[in-house]
Order: sequence, then structure tokens, then C-alpha cells
Amino acid sequence: MKRLFTTEAILLDTGLALVRIIVGLFLLYHGWEVFDAAKMKEYASWDVFRQASSPIFMVYLGKGSEFLTGILLTMGLLTRIGCLIVIGTMVYIAFCIGNGKIWYEDQHPFLFVLLALVFLFTGPGKWSVDALLEKQYLKRDE
Repeated sequence: MKRLFTTEAILLDTGLALVRIIVGLFLLYHGWEVFDAAKMKEYASWDVFRQASSPIFMVYLGKGSEFLTGILLTMGLLTRIGCLIVIGTMVYIAFCIGNGKIWYEDQHPFLFVLLALVFLFTGPGKWSVDALLEKQYLKRDE
């Protein structure tokens, strides 16, 4: 019981790694639509995209970034760069495609922004390619 009421972290690296992987898998799931031409064409027909000079490019760019960042976060590869892409994509979705109602209608994309901020500040944690690469780099310098 003491551990529940302490201000110290409990399994911090493991918890962060699990959340990063799950967030990555969610992004990968949403980005998988990039392979569904009919769905992409449907998105491109939305009013917000029809105003763009290249609606289909915008839709593929958005879904492609979800797919790519899903892979990056799941693997923990280039985590902070992936987080910056997630933040940019999801801010655009919440405020430009959506109405910016982050407390209700556009809450899900904004939650991805907040989670990406967590990993931007903390890094990928353990179970990441970034950590393996860092270990290799540090070994090389010894």
C-alpha cells in the first residue's frame, strides 16, 4: 500500500516503454488506412481537404505520417523526431480539420499530442532501438 501513496515512480522505464509501444500501435492502426485507396479518396472529398491545392496528397501525407510514426514509436527508433511529427500531424487534425474542441470532439488527436509530448521530454525508455543504438555508441567511445 505504501507504494501507491508515494511520490516516487513505480517501474518508470517499464511503464513508459509499455505506453510508448501501445501509443505506437494505435498510430500504426490509424495510419494503416493509407493502404485503403477507397478510404483515402473518401477523406480527400471532405470539405476541409477539397480547399487544398492537392487534397489527395494532404490525406496521404497525414495518414502516412500516422503510419510512419506508429512504426517509429513502437520500435522506439528516432523517438523524439517521431514525436515532433505526431505533434504536428495531430495539432493539424485537432485544430484545422477539427474544430479545436479538445475537451470533446477533437479530444483523441489532442491526447496523441499530449502523449507525444511525454515521449519528447522523457525519451523512449527501455525496450527501444534508440537505447540499443546509444549503448553501441557509448561502447564504441570507451
